[in-house]
Amino acid sequence: MSAEPGAPAPPLAPAPPGRLQRVLRAGALPLRAVRGLREAPPAVALVAALWLVGGLTGSLGHGPPAPLLAHVGVGVPSLAAGYWWTPVSSLLWCSGIAAYLGNTALALLVLPMAARRLGTARAAALLLIGQAAGTLLGTGLVRLGAAVGETWTQGLVDQLAVGPSSGLCALAAALGWRLTVLWRRRLQLLVVLVPLVMMLYIGHLQSVQRMAGVLVGLAAGVLAARRAGVLHPPRRASHAEARVLVALCVVGSALGPLVASLYSAAAGPFNTFGDLYFSRPPSAEDIDYACSVSVADCAHLRAQAHFFHSPGLLMAALVPVLLVVLAEGLRRGLRLAWWTTAAVQLLWIGLLSWLLSALLDQAGELGGSQVVWQVVGEALLLPVLLLVLLLVTRRRFGLRLRRPDLRRLAAVIGGTLLAACAAYVGIGWLVRDQYQPDATLAGLLKGLPAQFLPPAYSDLLPTAPVPVGGTSQALDAYCGLLFWAVTLVVLLIAFRRPSVHQDAAAGQRARELLTRSGGSTLSFLSTWDGNHYWFDERGEAAVAYRVIATVALTTGDPFGEPAARERAVAGFGRYCDARGWTPCFYSATEQTERIAGALGWRSLQVAEDTVVPLPELAFTGKKWQDIRTALNKAGKQGVTAEWWTWQSAPIGLRDQIRSISEEWVADKGLPEMGFTLGGLDELADPAVRLLVAVDADRTVHGLTSWMPVYRDGAAVGWTLDFMRRRADPQALRGVMEFLIASAALGFKEEGAEFLSLSGAPLARADRGGGATALQRTLDWIGRTLEPVYGFRSLLAFKAKFQPEYRPMYMVYPDPAALPAITRAIGKAYLPHLTPGQGVRLMRRLSS
Repeated sequence: MSAEPGAPAPPLAPAPPGRLQRVLRAGALPLRAVRGLREAPPAVALVAALWLVGGLTGSLGHGPPAPLLAHVGVGVPSLAAGYWWTPVSSLLWCSGIAAYLGNTALALLVLPMAARRLGTARAAALLLIGQAAGTLLGTGLVRLGAAVGETWTQGLVDQLAVGPSSGLCALAAALGWRLTVLWRRRLQLLVVLVPLVMMLYIGHLQSVQRMAGVLVGLAAGVLAARRAGVLHPPRRASHAEARVLVALCVVGSALGPLVASLYSAAAGPFNTFGDLYFSRPPSAEDIDYACSVSVADCAHLRAQAHFFHSPGLLMAALVPVLLVVLAEGLRRGLRLAWWTTAAVQLLWIGLLSWLLSALLDQAGELGGSQVVWQVVGEALLLPVLLLVLLLVTRRRFGLRLRRPDLRRLAAVIGGTLLAACAAYVGIGWLVRDQYQPDATLAGLLKGLPAQFLPPAYSDLLPTAPVPVGGTSQALDAYCGLLFWAVTLVVLLIAFRRPSVHQDAAAGQRARELLTRSGGSTLSFLSTWDGNHYWFDERGEAAVAYRVIATVALTTGDPFGEPAARERAVAGFGRYCDARGWTPCFYSATEQTERIAGALGWRSLQVAEDTVVPLPELAFTGKKWQDIRTALNKAGKQGVTAEWWTWQSAPIGLRDQIRSISEEWVADKGLPEMGFTLGGLDELADPAVRLLVAVDADRTVHGLTSWMPVYRDGAAVGWTLDFMRRRADPQALRGVMEFLIASAALGFKEEGAEFLSLSGAPLARADRGGGATALQRTLDWIGRTLEPVYGFRSLLAFKAKFQPEYRPMYMVYPDPAALPAITRAIGKAYLPHLTPGQGVRLMRRLSS
């Protein structure tokens, strides 16, 4: 709520704490955490029970002892023995210290949120029901699979499982139905994807029970949502959200083999050929056996073992890392990433098909063709499903890199490939005696493909000379590694670099629209350099923005025809969504915040605009005493206020302005901020007016710049931008008060309706009421930066002019993008921050 003109200024948000207050607040953080846990009794009870029972029964190290496990673990043997309580008793133990820590973290993450959203009693009930139903369902599926002869489940029939993860996963799956559509999709995908990947790659009984718990939780959530009347038909996902979901699926397929590698007994159906995803070094037993059979095989395995003790071992994770990089391109909606990911899946399908045909020739030795088809078919399922997913969603990935970027990308990757090949063949020929047998040119060329593939693929390629000398082993370790390091880095840079269409005429078109139809008090900032422009279909509204990484950061509100501005928020959001960007309206007014809120977007106050109405302005009364004093002091010292534009100002005046500005920047030792804060460059616009305080000797004491606020082709208000005063003891004290008061009187005489003292970033008036955690964090950042940039002091200074306070917001659609938005805003304000300035800034903040 804004203050009435002439009313006392609302107080600022709480002042920076002193040292004692900071210490007390720091000590209060653990108390707040404890208080938060106290509000979630199920979490405290479960964690306490886990560790207490585990400690009393000696189960913390390696899980329950075998006799105890047989009576509390759930599985086919315990249920067949009539131990009906095991689906619930299994909740109170874990299989080892790592499982205790993991389940504790999961409980502290899920249970407090569930208690808040569902209620304590319902959350506890869902935990127990999910644990019992999930373990029973999972065990039943294993028994059914074994009965029909499924090889993988036959290996799980004798296993027993303990741990509360089935119930916790069920609870998390049910909780998704109490969240917004955006977060529901993400949570449910995460809750399904993680247990699914662990089941398919690790393949233990508990992972099957965990996945069954997810299914139970999803079903319970649907029933509860239907009973509460909040179950709605699925809404179509936006382009950005669909891309995120596809990218997460690709990441899940990439990380599965890495997770499985942490388990010594991973036996999931997709892990049969896991070595082709994530290569493993040969064991000592493998090397001993090879050396007892063949000299050549012995040398080959010893070379592989040496490879895994060099930096080349990073090549073992090539396929997962490549898929993760491609997932970033898919998240951005890039066609190149789609084609490359599809090609990887096709190659994987082709390789597994070749292995299938080769193994079928040896079916008799491997247990029959049915076993071969079952084992290889299970491994083929994942790439086939991913390929189908890519084909179904292909229309979501239509963004193309610019031709110059594609040519540059091809040149770098192609050049690196040629250099790596030339180094391997050329240097290898020079040290050919360091191979066993001695390398020939044909042999080196034959071994070239293996340099660019993970180590596990070497057995599938033609036999090549084995490196046994220092230089040859270095070539074997580094040629492929350096090529892929360069390739992955340039791919990631290309995927993350925004592709923005440059239109030289757009700036002039935007200025004409702004002048004709108007905008907010900050809309003139849209004419500054560095902005790109989006126009609606009719050309009645526009948005000025800049793309930093994947964030489209706007300069204030949409501007143009008033009715069109409302449509522009959703229109610009769709435009960004199609390009894989996150839109963020920065320094937006309450109108934009309200329109975006109706679309389900979030908002956060980032500044406070201060507007002074002019028609009734008079510097009378006690509250204007400081202003009258500044005006009177200027008159006594012979200081007057003169209007200029930058082009019309005398050279001597401009030189003094430059000197004052540079002295101000040098005094801080920190970079001048940009984005919504203008500098000398912005003074050159002919529409910007300068008000300069000069004395009889033509010495400049201070200056302000004013940007027009248009309506119907005319300036109806003015916004303060640039403020500088001379750092000289002899300069007029209160020169800023004098200049702003003189500007207000001058604009009033011209018929202007208001002047805006502009927004004070990271400062806000205290309107009472509770602030969100994010808002409190932003207030803390403002307090931290206060000694350096003085935003809060600036807002307090503006209170002298009895302004109306109007909040300015940051409006964004996706809370998960807040870290990226924060980085983009920092980059926009400090685009040229040097390392030295960064160090000075941190020293100033820490002091």
